[in-house]
Amino acid sequence: MGHPSRLSRAALRCGKQTISRGYSVAAVAPTQLSTLDSGLRVASESSGGDTATVGVWIDAGSSFENDADNGCAHFLEHMAFKGTTKRTQYQLEKEIENIGGHLNAYTSREQTVYYAKVFKDDVPQAVDILSDILQNSQLDQGAIERERGVIMREMQEVMSNKEEVIFDELHATAYQGNSLGRTILGPEENIMSITRDDLEKYIQTHYTAPRMVIAGAGAVTHDQLCDLSNKAFSKLPTTAAAEVALTREACFTGSDARFEDCSMTEAHFALAFETVGWTHPDSITFMVMQSLLGSWDRTSGAGKNISSSLCKELAREEVAHSVMAFNTTYSNSGLFGVYGVAEHTDVEDFLYITLNEMVRMVHKVSEWEVTRAKNQLKTTLATQLDGTSAVCEDIGRQVLTYGRRLPMEELFARIDMVDSAAVNACASKYIDDQDLAFVSIGPKEDPKAHPPAKIPDYNWLRRRTYWLRY
Repeated sequence: MGHPSRLSRAALRCGKQTISRGYSVAAVAPTQLSTLDSGLRVASESSGGDTATVGVWIDAGSSFENDADNGCAHFLEHMAFKGTTKRTQYQLEKEIENIGGHLNAYTSREQTVYYAKVFKDDVPQAVDILSDILQNSQLDQGAIERERGVIMREMQEVMSNKEEVIFDELHATAYQGNSLGRTILGPEENIMSITRDDLEKYIQTHYTAPRMVIAGAGAVTHDQLCDLSNKAFSKLPTTAAAEVALTREACFTGSDARFEDCSMTEAHFALAFETVGWTHPDSITFMVMQSLLGSWDRTSGAGKNISSSLCKELAREEVAHSVMAFNTTYSNSGLFGVYGVAEHTDVEDFLYITLNEMVRMVHKVSEWEVTRAKNQLKTTLATQLDGTSAVCEDIGRQVLTYGRRLPMEELFARIDMVDSAAVNACASKYIDDQDLAFVSIGPKEDPKAHPPAKIPDYNWLRRRTYWLRY
């Protein structure tokens, strides 16, 4: 995400008045990174205290899957807690409960994560449990059958969340036929047919030492974590999977998908342009651009006087229930856009204002707007690192993404280098007259209504990705 020098100065120009703001990055213990003989990386930040979070970040997720095994990464996450060759499910649950620990996991499109938060004296036990569930999972056939129903219920919960559905469908239409376009849970037919052999194959292919990071934060020392990891994860394969198995496609398709739901009274929708991967220099500019567009909800206390030009215009025209700019980044691609909720009859006005504000970044963004966005971005990034679990997450994700953890000072310095010219150049390259992906879910369209309850078609959207200037 982002970090710069110990003290960065920002000047906001409001008419003739100049407001100087100083940002002080608190001194923190540096992140230490070691690579063991097996290729397993160990990264930690020792900040003292009484608790620690330790976890395993794996360079494996749904984007490594194909149509046949889509859903395996997520299914394995569920199976990890169903018993090992050393601990039954009951013993595992009681052991964590008895030490007052918290054990959890999640799967994304590019990473699978298992982590535990415990008291400092229980760090060795937490590492042992994590290594056990990753290396010795029982994969009992009865547990597999029971878990199918659990995952199907989880799918029902996801399908009832319109925002989740919108972003899944946005990926599906933007990355048609690509691994990034598949859902994390997988299709129902895969959930009901995945076998023990499929899960074992996925483990053998992706759960290798060079593709894992052991991360720790809080009351943990680096030498301790290296020693514990070296012993506990000795069974991990030391050779990476075949290169063909690691291919992640990311071919963007300008397209749209629209879904009707007669039970709805308002429309949910999202539009996005393709952007860049984590390590691309423009990725920092897009973080600033997301902050520049901002977010707003009419139930919040922000009112209509927010600083974001996009949010202010939507609020003033009263055509939005909520709006949220997003910047979703992957290893070799990304989606930058806006998610919105509005009355069906207001969607066209919402989209007109939104695309106009996005294209405006190509032509005339002021320095004070960019400075404000950078200030808000740095504040957001700093406040997100609150607690050992958040820091551990930051360490694990960044080591997988960049091969190291970016110091806060460095990230803030990169953010400070973004100016209006950088925003103009980035928007000109990735937004101006470029294809976009669009998805909507809402009530049945009625073009005869006054005003017409109809969401604009793709040609209407595509025409508004540029300005005619003479």
